[in-house]
Amino acid sequence: MMNKKVKMIVLIVSLLVIVAILFGVGFCIYKKSEEKKKSLNTPEEVLSAYSKYINDKNYNDAYELLSQESKNNISKEDFIQKNEDIYGKLSLQDFEVTNVSIENKDYDNSKVSYSAKLTTSFGEIKYDDKIDVKKQDDKKYYINWNYGTIYPELEKTDKIDIKKNYAKRGSLIDRNGTLLAGGGYIASVGLVPGWMNAETKTQDIAKIAELLGMSVENVNKKMSASYVKDDTFVELSTISKDSQTLLMSLKEIDGVKIKDIASRTYPAGESAAHLTGYVQKANAEDIKNNSQYDENSVIGRTGLEKVYEDRLKGKDGYEISIVDEKGNSKKTILKTEKEDGENIKLTIDAEIQKTVYDTYAGENSATVVMNPKTGEILALVSTPSFNPNKFIIGMSSQEWNELSNNSNNPLYARFLRSYAPGSSFKPVTGAIALQTGALTADTELEASGTSWQKDNSWGSYFITTLKTYASPTNLANALINSDNIFFAKTALKIGAQKMEEQLKNIGFENDIKFEMGLAKSQISNQGKFASEVQLADSGYGQGQILLNPVHFASIYSGFVNDGNMIMPYLEYKENREVTYLKENAFSKETADTIKNDLIQVVESPEGTAHPGKIEGVTIAGKTGTAETKGAKGENAKEIGWYNAFIADPNSQKQLLIVSMVENVENKGGSIFVVNKVKSIFQKIM
Repeated sequence: MMNKKVKMIVLIVSLLVIVAILFGVGFCIYKKSEEKKKSLNTPEEVLSAYSKYINDKNYNDAYELLSQESKNNISKEDFIQKNEDIYGKLSLQDFEVTNVSIENKDYDNSKVSYSAKLTTSFGEIKYDDKIDVKKQDDKKYYINWNYGTIYPELEKTDKIDIKKNYAKRGSLIDRNGTLLAGGGYIASVGLVPGWMNAETKTQDIAKIAELLGMSVENVNKKMSASYVKDDTFVELSTISKDSQTLLMSLKEIDGVKIKDIASRTYPAGESAAHLTGYVQKANAEDIKNNSQYDENSVIGRTGLEKVYEDRLKGKDGYEISIVDEKGNSKKTILKTEKEDGENIKLTIDAEIQKTVYDTYAGENSATVVMNPKTGEILALVSTPSFNPNKFIIGMSSQEWNELSNNSNNPLYARFLRSYAPGSSFKPVTGAIALQTGALTADTELEASGTSWQKDNSWGSYFITTLKTYASPTNLANALINSDNIFFAKTALKIGAQKMEEQLKNIGFENDIKFEMGLAKSQISNQGKFASEVQLADSGYGQGQILLNPVHFASIYSGFVNDGNMIMPYLEYKENREVTYLKENAFSKETADTIKNDLIQVVESPEGTAHPGKIEGVTIAGKTGTAETKGAKGENAKEIGWYNAFIADPNSQKQLLIVSMVENVENKGGSIFVVNKVKSIFQKIM
């Protein structure tokens, strides 16, 4: 047990430590206070210190630079609150004082003139002013502060008023000037109580509720609001002006009034929904993160509306004034003119876009239509789709749930993703083999029937192909007959290292420069071939190879452009210089060999794409069917591909189409896609 003497010593030591700590804290506070006062020896220094505190929004310390007379006129709490109100509303970012000049410098009371520049989120506010400083008993200078110190002519009850002049959001238009997203009108549907038929009112409200997808209770709630009078227009819903049948039915009901209101609209509707995206009202988080938005702003949420947000939204104009307590303007301190958003012209052709959409409506698909000579994307379509106008006019919770929970994922922009390419990848393997010297156009590989494995080290795993064919077993015949085994052997001849190098050289495992973010095309989940079997499977587009459709279109463009892969793009530019995603991806000889072989895939009666032959047009193409795992207990699913292009360099129309359709296992596989693409060619050529 500790004796009393030891306890006393411990207690005294503890008290001394506490006293020392308190003394240290007090000394630090004193030192800090003295350090602050050291800079108050001249009028210039006190003004410099004050402006720094304002710049740092440190209104607490700024208050300590006020003269005692000023402190008697305003409490610290009121001082802090007034500064926070004014500078906070201006969203002050920087406060700078220059051109400081002193009058009566040798006297205890001096007048300091200066120029101030306030950098705010609305622009720069500049003014010249004078401020009185006074030397107090401690021989330091302090500011004789008044409300005009915040801004000249500001008085105690004055406030800052900000009027916003909203910029007009720019439009998205197609290459021919057709509107894809922009200003238009929607129909505002409402009731005027005094116009209703008293005898049929109950039945009429029930009918209106049914037509608008509302509950009777909700309609009655809106109609019974305190502000509603007999001549009041009570808005119930907004609907698209395209809904003419619905509008006519509503107009037949007594009391219904329909008004046109300006709104963002998407005339192409479902056909371009994933491309244009949509806007929505800015939410609290948007407003918090960007002072340019308020509760009346709209912001691009998806698609090109989001990609081009900064250019489309323009710049709002502002008039910032000092107003008195009654709201009367006393002085305008900043006025900026609005700058309307840009109108952005796209390479898209709205008619081709709709043609592709109509062709695939009801399917799970992604299609790219491109000019392979220029890189212009003429159509970029994902199905199923959704109506972007619904996000403007509003949708019920039931409509949203049906859309967001749909197993076919209509909100999913499939052209941005990547997929197993199946046999449509074989021309790429062939091109790499020619490029690396793994084989030549004349190289024959031993025929192996419809089932093959390299050796017994593969255990029970065999690569299969659908049919045998007459020799020679060379590149051309392997492409015409879509021989899995030939391309598995070819991949092994190339070797894992060279295959990886060549794939990365043409964009695999890399981000592709494009206006919309594309999923990377991948070699495998690990970015390399994990085994010999995986390499062999990858040779014919299985394994873990994944390709993005836009990237795939660029690769195929190399067979059109003497081996140069075109750079795909969406924003239209007159006389734009042709640029390449990868120059010399393949040699001209390699590109020509693959192109000529792909012509035969279509032209030859044995070719897998022969049903895609169009009389009078030279088409080159390659089909592909990739197996993917089905859900538990289900059979494997199939993805069908058809990549095709006009192979005549003198054709007036240069078109390349890459098309992918999910779940074709019971629709004829890739031939289902071939027939779709053929019909698109015939309609747009």
